[in-house]
Amino acid sequence: MSINIGIVGATGNVGREMLSILCERGFDKKNIFPIASSRSEGMKVSYGNDEISVESLEKFDLNKIQVALFSAGSEISKDWAPKFAKAGCVVIDNSSHFRMDPDVPLIIPEVNEEALADYKKKNIIANPNCSTAQLLVALKPLHDINKIKRVVVSTYQSVSGAGKDGMDELFNQSRKFFANDVLDNVKFTKRIAFNVIPHIDKFMDDGYTKEELKMKQETHKILDPNIKFTATCVRVPVFIGHSEAVNIEFENKITVADAYAAFKSAPGCTVLDEHKDGGYVTPIECAGNDDTYISRVREDTSVENGLSIWVVSDNLRKGAALNTVQILELLKEKYLN
Repeated sequence: MSINIGIVGATGNVGREMLSILCERGFDKKNIFPIASSRSEGMKVSYGNDEISVESLEKFDLNKIQVALFSAGSEISKDWAPKFAKAGCVVIDNSSHFRMDPDVPLIIPEVNEEALADYKKKNIIANPNCSTAQLLVALKPLHDINKIKRVVVSTYQSVSGAGKDGMDELFNQSRKFFANDVLDNVKFTKRIAFNVIPHIDKFMDDGYTKEELKMKQETHKILDPNIKFTATCVRVPVFIGHSEAVNIEFENKITVADAYAAFKSAPGCTVLDEHKDGGYVTPIECAGNDDTYISRVREDTSVENGLSIWVVSDNLRKGAALNTVQILELLKEKYLN
């Protein structure tokens, strides 16, 4: 069965990545409808070696599609996703707006595929935060063999997580730095070139940022509400690829060999962990790839039953566009036939 698919926000970083992945995975061009704001109407976007014209969100005929992939920000999703859903179109939303709605399944296919069965409550499915997605792909196989009690994670998140403006700011500031020019901060609160910023999204009353809160809440909804969780989210001068240093405390004794075995059989996980120079994955190696990469697996000697791991993934793919397309594929295979 072929289905027609709309991509709302098709001209953005994630929207373009969605188009690329849909093409890679064999979806026919004739079934793809790029959608964006009226100012992008008529613009061409790439689809493999072809191009497709962008249609206006305000004018789009909802009867033309069965599924819509949203990646245009929370405000657009808030206003438009319910309209698409009411018209009978299943929405897979990449924004944060619907993630904590109890009637909207929040899905990582490798982690909680079974929750997708509830999508008809609102005809909306939520995609998790990019940093949560890669973290839980790595934690799920461990949680399956030995219940996780506590997670402490520090993220090192690339500027592409802040959109094209974030990538442009890093590029422009880096260029200006070597030209002894003025480095303006527009997208970020401090200079991002040759710097790190321990602040992503707005601050909450308890001193955590909204990004850190999202990771905690989404981990509880997707994996286990009983896991104690704390995060520190940091923006770093990397264009693509989020990295995470993760300390995990388990209920029972666990070994590095146990972890290796769990990762080996887990979908979406690749372990590259050699105790030598370069024997680990960095964002450069993960960019453009689908898997979540795990390195530096070792015992956390600060707790009785602990492991420390390093997790890296392409945030535009597994953290956003790929996860969305994987949900689409599950939906098509199991629910839309």
